[in-house]
Amino acid sequence: MTTQTQTLRTVAGIINSVETLEGAGFLVRRPFPKSSFSEFDPFLLLDELGPVNLKSGQAKGAPDHPHRGFEIVSYVLDGRLEHKDSVGHAGLLNPGDAQWMTAGAGVVHSEMPEAEFTRTGGRLHGIQLWVNLPQRDKMIAPRYQEIPSAQIPVAQTKDGSVTVRVIAGEALGAKAVS
Repeated sequence: MTTQTQTLRTVAGIINSVETLEGAGFLVRRPFPKSSFSEFDPFLLLDELGPVNLKSGQAKGAPDHPHRGFEIVSYVLDGRLEHKDSVGHAGLLNPGDAQWMTAGAGVVHSEMPEAEFTRTGGRLHGIQLWVNLPQRDKMIAPRYQEIPSAQIPVAQTKDGSVTVRVIAGEALGAKAVS
């Protein structure tokens, strides 16, 4: 039997996001980096896509673009995103799915709304955390780990006030599949 230690913490501050256009013109909210709040190594960027309700044909993505020397952890809350890259990997992310892409030595990558989602429209919402690789790993071979929603461990505090989905590491006694 394991015991859970709970640490109460207070909010140190609130950081407002900067809105910026990415890819083919979709809006993301980025709390960091920005000039007043930029020292997060190994974290490079945190982007929130949406939430946005899109009409038929309005969905935009990020056509072919290069990545090298870092990882991106993506989590889809709503909508469906297709991705593919220059080393032959391709997949589909549905609501609740996560993807961990290690760009390493480099890939040309695209992330686009799934064709049927683009045709019909709907709610699109996702989060990406960009993580710097250590110097020794900057040139490793690119790789992917896709984690379907059903395989992501879920944990909850004893009082039920907090529920977490564990994509990396461990939380509340649940360990990520990776």
